Amino acid sequence: MGNAMSILITGGCGFIGSNFIKYWLEKQRSTTIVNLDKLTYAGNLANLRDIESDAHYKFIQGDICNPVLVRDLLKTEHIRTVIHFAAESHVDRSIANASEFIRTNVLGTFTLLNAALSSNVERFIHISTDEVYGSISMGSFRETDSLNPSSPYSSSKASSDLIARSFYVTHNLPVIITRCTNNYGPYQYPEKLIPLFITNLLEGKKIPLYGTGKNVRDWIHVLDHCRAIDCILENGTPGEIYNIGSDNERSNIEITLKILEAVNKDASNIEYVKDRAGHDLRYSLDSSKLKSLGWKPKYSFEKGLKETVEWYIANDRWWLPLKRPR
Repeated sequence: MGNAMSILITGGCGFIGSNFIKYWLEKQRSTTIVNLDKLTYAGNLANLRDIESDAHYKFIQGDICNPVLVRDLLKTEHIRTVIHFAAESHVDRSIANASEFIRTNVLGTFTLLNAALSSNVERFIHISTDEVYGSISMGSFRETDSLNPSSPYSSSKASSDLIARSFYVTHNLPVIITRCTNNYGPYQYPEKLIPLFITNLLEGKKIPLYGTGKNVRDWIHVLDHCRAIDCILENGTPGEIYNIGSDNERSNIEITLKILEAVNKDASNIEYVKDRAGHDLRYSLDSSKLKSLGWKPKYSFEKGLKETVEWYIANDRWWLPLKRPR
């Protein structure tokens, strides 16, 4: 591979990571993408089947919590940029058992930062979440607002944000933190709301809606998120935090009704279930700082959701095996 610049993507077999790798390779960059993924239940090599033979792509199975592996990888692959997607991310699973979330999200991030420091990495993009801010009843969170996470998942992400920031402040490691709203699109593991509801309906099952369905989230298409990361990589300032949202706030009941409509089903398919413990009512981000760098979302929610429903209809060979008990 010589001394060509390489980008390390952690968690590249997951939903957002795999979409980012494909987005990047489609732009025909001269850089090589090295994908480090542990292949947990949500990491899926099938997400990248169509690019696995690309000369600019390399997959390595491994754990970000392994300091020797990570340090050696950064050196041997001449990594100049790290984009850190790898995380345990399902809130319900974190409520049931938080230990893997603490290990991967906190210790894993620390291990990567330590290795990046000893390898003189030029950019470290830490991918976080709007959930670190907690719930907001009015207005939108800005990057300077304090963190107030509610779940073990969001607390582990807030912890990793603070550790990442400390490496910038203490060691001058060029870290940038991004905090994105709820993503949707192709290759999303069918435990998350939109793919779970679409696939349940396609299987003739009911769809489980928490509480009254009044919880509000801002939804962004995964490719708009990929474009935002690209923009931040190009134009962002080390030490800064960038919110990524698409000003597309919808209640869960509204999303549910749109999905029902898209697959020609009615509201009798909704099964109201007991609300999630500590369920944040509303997330909302002010993304004006990112927009000042020249980014704005391209997808309307209507177009994005329609394409997403069509993708799951056309790709049951991808999601059906994931829904069968192992």
